[in-house]
Amino acid sequence: MAKRKRLTPARPDYLEDTRPAPGLNPMFPADTPRAAPPVAQVAGATAAQAALEELSGELRAARAEGRLVQDLPLDSIEETYLVRDRLAADDADMEALKESLKARGQQTPIEVVELPEGRYGLISGWRRMTALRALAQDMGEARFETVRAFLRQPQSASDAYVAMVEENEIRVGLSYYERARIVARAAEQGVYPDEAAALRGLFASASRAKRSKIGSFIAIYHALDDHLRFASAIPERLGLSIAKVLKEESKAAALIAKALQGVAPETSETEISALTRAANSLSSRDAKSPAPETASKETFGDIHLKQSRNGSQVTLSGQGMSEEFLMELKTWLHARST
Repeated sequence: MAKRKRLTPARPDYLEDTRPAPGLNPMFPADTPRAAPPVAQVAGATAAQAALEELSGELRAARAEGRLVQDLPLDSIEETYLVRDRLAADDADMEALKESLKARGQQTPIEVVELPEGRYGLISGWRRMTALRALAQDMGEARFETVRAFLRQPQSASDAYVAMVEENEIRVGLSYYERARIVARAAEQGVYPDEAAALRGLFASASRAKRSKIGSFIAIYHALDDHLRFASAIPERLGLSIAKVLKEESKAAALIAKALQGVAPETSETEISALTRAANSLSSRDAKSPAPETASKETFGDIHLKQSRNGSQVTLSGQGMSEEFLMELKTWLHARST
């Protein structure tokens, strides 16, 4: 009878790592990490590359959409890219802004549009640019030689002008004269087909009454811009009075300009006083010149004749006022004058 073999139980540690404990064998130093499988290495590299590309794409999109703040050299900004709506900055306001920039730095970025050859056109933020330039010149610190900016991509020139006007209206409201001036200049630059379209486009959110007042100041811009030194200081009521006399009196512009030249104002108060006196003088003169009273009315067929009391004014009207009649009248007047 064959002798039976005795079986031993399986060793539980048979499949475990039989390498010596780390640090006990120079072949396996304690700080040597185990190499990752090749598949894991490839997957990790792919994920890292994808994350980098996603981040780069997000940065490009943020820059293109104007969501990325950039530090740009002051010298790379062209302030004359648009005709500025603000004529001048108040001295006290500018000093306050400079003190804020020195203490806290620039908190609100300006807005620019990218131009060729590393240049940028200023859309909004003229006051901050002016303050930074003054600080860079006065203090010579590097932190004032750059400006934080949002890169914008306006679809048209009119969009850029609207952005400039809206930013200034929100931060430090424009005067009526400055509003009127930018309307007229935008039309002159061909941004809008005419002043009416410029007024509607630039101040679309303004009330009809406000747009009407801006329109009144446009007349002052055209008549007196070359003669005014402190135009942005003209109060609303005075401006409306001046616009009224300019409309009613053909020689008002020349008379007001002459009054300003005689005073040669050095301050806004002096100029406003001169404008007030001139407007009041013209208004009172118009009030003293009532329309001539009608003394008599006669009818000759289908032509009506009205004559003033002193005979200095004759008015003809009616269906008989044809081209043929007017030619005959002109011929008679010409013959009579010779």
